[in-house]
Amino acid sequence: MNVLYIEDEQGLAKIVADSLLYKGYKVSHFTNAKEALGSFIAEKPDIIVLDIMMPETDGFTLASKIRETDLKIPIIFVTARTQTKDVVYGFEIGANDYLKKPFSIDELIVRMNFQLKLRNPDLIKRDMIGKYFADFKNQRLILDDKYIRLSYRESELLKKLFENKNSIIKRKEILEEFWDYESFFTGRSLDVFISRLRAHLKEDPAVSIVNVRGAGYMLIVRPGE
Repeated sequence: MNVLYIEDEQGLAKIVADSLLYKGYKVSHFTNAKEALGSFIAEKPDIIVLDIMMPETDGFTLASKIRETDLKIPIIFVTARTQTKDVVYGFEIGANDYLKKPFSIDELIVRMNFQLKLRNPDLIKRDMIGKYFADFKNQRLILDDKYIRLSYRESELLKKLFENKNSIIKRKEILEEFWDYESFFTGRSLDVFISRLRAHLKEDPAVSIVNVRGAGYMLIVRPGE
């Protein structure tokens, strides 16, 4: 996803931009509204994150200009302007979200993903495990506005189950793919990882990982629950 990020505080901007790049986003950072507007027209980003207090042209004015040509792109204000009148005005001119400084990078990313999900329901639907959005690229599950971090092996194992949902995957196949060989200890390790995934998915009763005795495991996602 391409993020248009406008922030004139260089220290904060570097931290945020580097964090987003690390998480797999493409980031175009600008410190003023004029250059940012030109980038918006030329690049057509997926989401906009911007400050309000900037030199020459403020974030409110920039957001208003963007809304003249694009009513759908998600806009998130990230600002120290915390008075109620500012928050209300931000939403009135078309903001999708308003995050007050200081903020955590994790909270910003959760809010960004939520807005991107709303804009791309068909894309997100492909990676839905019941009520959970499976963000395999960033090794996490997202449920509403909360997210659950997964280890690399948890993420890859869940992806394997998800790609074969409602079908049995042989235990031996899983062990050979993720642990290279089968032994008592690797078998016990697999059981531990399955238990962890069950705990992560426990909030949705329509989702379960079942042990098919003598065969393997199956991720069951029951529709309509």
